[in-house]
Amino acid sequence: MRHLEQIRPTFIEISDSSSNPEQPIYIYSFTLTKPRWRNSELLLIMGGVSLESVIIFFGLLGNIMSGLLYLSPADVFWRILKRKSTEEFESIPYVSKLLNAYFWVYYGLIKPKSLLVATINIFGGVVEVIFLTIFLLYAPPRMKTRTAILVAVLDVGFPAAAILLTQFLLHGEKRIDVAGLFCVIFSMIAYASPLSAMIPNGTGFLLGTAQLILYGIYWKPKSQTPKQDVEDEEDQKRQPLINDSSNLNQKN
Repeated sequence: MRHLEQIRPTFIEISDSSSNPEQPIYIYSFTLTKPRWRNSELLLIMGGVSLESVIIFFGLLGNIMSGLLYLSPADVFWRILKRKSTEEFESIPYVSKLLNAYFWVYYGLIKPKSLLVATINIFGGVVEVIFLTIFLLYAPPRMKTRTAILVAVLDVGFPAAAILLTQFLLHGEKRIDVAGLFCVIFSMIAYASPLSAMIPNGTGFLLGTAQLILYGIYWKPKSQTPKQDVEDEEDQKRQPLINDSSNLNQKN
């Protein structure tokens, strides 16, 4: 497909002194030029499918998968509603997902032709707000306070400040690049956030193991007190009583 070329017609004017100068002679010729589209685009066009249609199709497919990902904890919250308790569940994954959704919405709005990115993450943000509301309703007091602080800091204060600074201090491609960087960072945090349930226990396991190793290295058995030393100590304890008794007999 690399050797396919376009045929472009051109007109060449030839002047001839023997002919009438008022009637120039034109020769119709063809020139071959390289195509301007890429090979993949050319194949799609020849197959009757435009590249834009393929992009829209995969964009919609990605939106569907992202929507299912946002809805995946629905069974957890159904269980919370039925039992009216958050039990051992953590709120950090949902706080992280809401923060991630905020930045993807912002990125989809400022980047041209990225409306699909914005719409699915608006949907995801609404889902996460509902999940966090349910969590706050049924969480125990200590967990409720902790979750409320996380939401206020990470889902309200920080994204508002970051988006405002990005919007007013950066322009054009720099603004889009920084917003995209935020999206990548918080996407990784959102995917890693379910590990928060095991990270404290894992840290405790490592610290406990280190303590046992150090104890095994530096532990030394205590030396036992000889039997004679024990007897001497008992004699010393009894000695004052014997002296006192002998003194009393002498006086008598």
